[in-house]
Amino acid sequence: MPETLADIGEFALIQRITAQVVTGPQVVLGPGDDAGVLNVDGLVVVSTDVMNEQVHFRRDWSSANNIGHRCVAGGLADIEAMGAVPTGVLLGLSAPGSTEVSWFDDFTAGVLEEIDHAHVSLMGGDLSQADSISIAVTALGETRGQPILTRRGAKVGDIVAYRGRLGYAAAGLAVLSRGFRSPRELVNAYRQPQVPYGAGGEAVRYGAHALMDISDGLVADLTHIAWGSQVVVGLDSSTIDLPEPLKAVAHATGRDPLDFVMAGGEDHALVGCFPPDSLPQSWKAIGEIEDPQDRDPGVVVDGEPWLGETGWSHF
Repeated sequence: MPETLADIGEFALIQRITAQVVTGPQVVLGPGDDAGVLNVDGLVVVSTDVMNEQVHFRRDWSSANNIGHRCVAGGLADIEAMGAVPTGVLLGLSAPGSTEVSWFDDFTAGVLEEIDHAHVSLMGGDLSQADSISIAVTALGETRGQPILTRRGAKVGDIVAYRGRLGYAAAGLAVLSRGFRSPRELVNAYRQPQVPYGAGGEAVRYGAHALMDISDGLVADLTHIAWGSQVVVGLDSSTIDLPEPLKAVAHATGRDPLDFVMAGGEDHALVGCFPPDSLPQSWKAIGEIEDPQDRDPGVVVDGEPWLGETGWSHF
């Protein structure tokens, strides 16, 4: 019989993780005590995410390694979205005792690979028994003397632009939901997002007025900027790239490929609002911030309210 978490026990499992941890220069005290200690430069930026089995991931769709990457990437994307520099991660894992140790080891490998890719440190965490797998990630960052960016600073005339990928994860989810595994590029995008690390700091350097992570859907998340800044976000659909894999999945599922971009989240691209003369070359312009005049704040596409799906919402 495969070895399980119950066979190993909590403290031996913790040792399997901490034996592999390499901490960065900001870490004064890493895993092994009641709390970790960071030496930060500027303000501390903190975000928490929870991922639950059958809600945020399915083990028949994603490997443990994929899930490890995904939970860390989602947390760190929130730090990037504030214009801060990610520095550390705290991880809580609840799982049934019957979970195989091989799954745990593969998950740990994914976590540590994403942490290494993002150049941050695993500061500590917690393990607990539960009826299903649940993962809680607390991501930490620092401002290093730079201003933070929020959803509330967009100004009329700003260029709306993104960096990363849009619609890939949503199209990958549509493929998996129908029992298929291709196009592989889209399925992989759903399983393991590619966060544009460093883009948050770049947005700060170029004078962005507002910034956020696209986790729930482009329209849904830009609506937060619209209401927070009391503006209208005008998107131009002709500027939005629709790669062939998205078109192929849209054709096969009877959907408009633009739906994946407008309503798709979990690619964890960043979307920001930049002064017209200060847009980084690595960002893709897709619209402009407009004066609401007699309109409510919100998002319009090609001058009209978007009538399609807007994104994910719990409950």
